[in-house]
Amino acid sequence: MATTIEPDAPVTTLINVFTVAAARQRELVELLDTATEKVMRHLPGFVSANIHASLDGAHVANYAQWRSEEDFRAMLANPAAQEHMQAAAAIATYEPALYRVESSHHL
Repeated sequence: MATTIEPDAPVTTLINVFTVAAARQRELVELLDTATEKVMRHLPGFVSANIHASLDGAHVANYAQWRSEEDFRAMLANPAAQEHMQAAAAIATYEPALYRVESSHHL
């Protein structure tokens, strides 16, 4: 399923903003891409993930959707997922939070 940003979409949204040294931004993007391809997308409840690199090089944002908060929490307990999260924590700080879409505006 593709990312759908709609108030009535039956998903839980993770927005995780990483702060990273500009020299390591590409490394973090690649780490998150690898984690998503090898682990996250194969876990129950995964819907989508989108990795964004800031133009200033200092941030990376992960906009991910999970079927439910429970599925997201189960991912956090998964040893393979933890391995990738620890690798990311070694090179960046991060601020994850779960959201629900309240509104979406389009042309």
